[in-house]
Amino acid sequence: GYLDNITAIWPRTVGSPENEVLAVNYLLEQIGAIERETTDAHKISVDIQRPTGSFSIDFLGGFTSYYANITNVVVKLEPQNGAQHAVLSNCHFDSVPNTPGASDDAVSCAVMLEILNTLSKSPEPLQHAVIFLFNGAEENILQASHGFITQHEWAKSIRAFINLEAAGVGGKELVFQTGPENPWLVQAYVVAAKHPFASVVAQEIFQSGIIPADTDFRIYRDFGNVPGIDLAFIENGYIYHTKYDTSDRILTDSIQRAGDNILAVVKYLATSDKLAKSFEYRHGHVVFFDVFGLFVLAYPARVGTIMNYITAAIAFLYLSKKVLQTKTRAIDNLKKLFTAFGLTLLSWLCTLVAVLTVAVFVSVIGRSLSWYTHFYVSVFLYGTAAAAKLILVHTLIKKFFYKNMNKQYLGDTFFDASLLIWSIILAVMTQMGLCSAFICTLWVAFPLLAKLMIHREFSQKGATMKFVMMYMLGMFIPYLYMMYLSWTVFEMFTPIMGRSGSEILPDVVLAGFIVVITVILSSYFINFIYLVKSTKTTLVALSAVFVVTLVLVCSGIFFPYSSDATNPKPMRVFVQHTSRRFHDLDGNLVKSDSGIWINGFDYNGISHITPHVPEVNDTIRTTCEEQAPFCGLPWILPVHFMFRLVNTEITCESVGKQIVLPPPIDTRRNILISAGPSHMSLYVRPCEGSVLSTWSFGDGTPVASVGGDYFVFYSRGLQATPWHFWLELRVPEKHPNGIVSLAVAAHYFFGEDHKSPQLSALLKRFPNWAFSSGWSSTYDLFVF
Repeated sequence: GYLDNITAIWPRTVGSPENEVLAVNYLLEQIGAIERETTDAHKISVDIQRPTGSFSIDFLGGFTSYYANITNVVVKLEPQNGAQHAVLSNCHFDSVPNTPGASDDAVSCAVMLEILNTLSKSPEPLQHAVIFLFNGAEENILQASHGFITQHEWAKSIRAFINLEAAGVGGKELVFQTGPENPWLVQAYVVAAKHPFASVVAQEIFQSGIIPADTDFRIYRDFGNVPGIDLAFIENGYIYHTKYDTSDRILTDSIQRAGDNILAVVKYLATSDKLAKSFEYRHGHVVFFDVFGLFVLAYPARVGTIMNYITAAIAFLYLSKKVLQTKTRAIDNLKKLFTAFGLTLLSWLCTLVAVLTVAVFVSVIGRSLSWYTHFYVSVFLYGTAAAAKLILVHTLIKKFFYKNMNKQYLGDTFFDASLLIWSIILAVMTQMGLCSAFICTLWVAFPLLAKLMIHREFSQKGATMKFVMMYMLGMFIPYLYMMYLSWTVFEMFTPIMGRSGSEILPDVVLAGFIVVITVILSSYFINFIYLVKSTKTTLVALSAVFVVTLVLVCSGIFFPYSSDATNPKPMRVFVQHTSRRFHDLDGNLVKSDSGIWINGFDYNGISHITPHVPEVNDTIRTTCEEQAPFCGLPWILPVHFMFRLVNTEITCESVGKQIVLPPPIDTRRNILISAGPSHMSLYVRPCEGSVLSTWSFGDGTPVASVGGDYFVFYSRGLQATPWHFWLELRVPEKHPNGIVSLAVAAHYFFGEDHKSPQLSALLKRFPNWAFSSGWSSTYDLFVF
């Protein structure tokens, strides 16, 4: 019921009545009903916070955020006599424009309401307070969480937090970030969670920055210095941030599982003695991973380091003993081992180059993302190519380089070469401090154990069935876990390729990942190529599957997108009816234009859209306005580096209201924007010789975005005061072309200016497999 009612108020864009009034009133109504039924063991306090603030962040190439009068609904559940310390549970009820936001993040708010209801009815008092933050501006790049953790009086009592997020629709909720440090938090999840799903691999991938996303976890960590746990739904990311993210697509089982886990962890933390002294337990990182969703293994990273080095040392000792077992042939044995080592690496490199060449070819001919809807295509195309290339290279090596050499000896040598490679990788990753090195430990320890168990079998003629069965049994655990982990990563990354911008070749990324998985899974089976009589049948079968799949992909039979009502996989397109005005140093209007600006969110751009709107091909392609910040285009966020400039301009009448800035006076410029929509972007470019030294945003230190311009993202709630800020520049004595260029972009995400008639008419012509998010925007450039 909570979920259905929240998503019925959609879209819930920051600044809109739906978000600031209707959603807030609904939450307050439900919280009030819960409060009336609270037992005598607890008391509930409710606060509506409307903070104003600013901060800089290095996300998306770096930018600065400013927010005014946004909304937080904050609830504190505590014992009757109060509590000094608290655990925070965070969700956000706002959504991106034009979407219902069921998974992101209404379902988490529904779960939090039910947890509040359950805890408040318990006759047993909690030891610590639980603060429930219903955050009203997360989609505006983490603004509301910043307003809470830096300004709210209750924030000072928080010792740990749980952040509930989504990168997909339903499924299991993955713990993909913890800490920083504070291993006791992971242990709390291990002990309390009823349906664990967690991985330090996901944490290190996410924190590497290769996924273009971030969560409130960063704000609480960086600005609040509070440790926490970050959870997110990851299944079916294809419809994340689209109109298909509706409540009916989230299974009851997913909600129940999330509720069971989060309730248990919150209750555990709220009754833990460690919460009050959380900073005393801040020592080192922790290795954690679930075992097929049954339970979680977790241990301190320093223990993992010792285990890793011991495992690597045993492997090196085993290899050294083999090399030195016949002292007279030690040098010869060492040469053969390193020859096999080099040939194995060479086969991996050849495989990677060959498969990536296929991926580039597919991209160049316009068949990128053929696997987006048909996932099996990627396996049939790139998986078979990788396996076939790997087998072919070693077959040729066996035939021409190791001609007439003992098969059993070769099999033994290439096993040792793979063991050496994994041992080196294990040592290097451990030295780098990567907790994910535990995977390498599995790929060293279990194969070595299997080899020692069947050592005598290698000396026998042929590979007997007993040998094969024992060998497979020894490899079972690392192979099964690697398949489990690979599927999780595939489930997360494949949908992301549909929203990663037009500068990244998704086929190359996915093909590279498939090669890595193929190499890992085949590393201890290379030796079988040297043990079997012939690989001809296997090569022919793999090659046939590859060729057939490649032909079908080139023919275009696998269309990337789907409008299937039960399982849609839409293409994402942003469409803005844009009006631009450029002013010179004297304030004169020197250029004015308007049109439709279209951005496809994946590598295909709008190539699949143009057949449905053919006049797009006959219109003017927007070129970069070199003299204007951010190419003179109204970016809502500084993601310009992720897209090729293939934007389309279809001439039509101007839209939006003109923004007027005051005339310049001295090097310190006070600026007031008294009118504008709830979302605006400010772009700053110092002219040649000028330096932007300080400003009124964040901590006063300007943060440049990729490309050198400065980007300030602005949003406001209702009844916000005019936007007032100042800039200070160091300037040369002579500046005939001005000191600084300022541009303001206004984005109309709702209300009467949301969509012009021309934009609405155009959006109706888009195919049903495309999710087109459209709005009106303006761009005004001034030179001071």
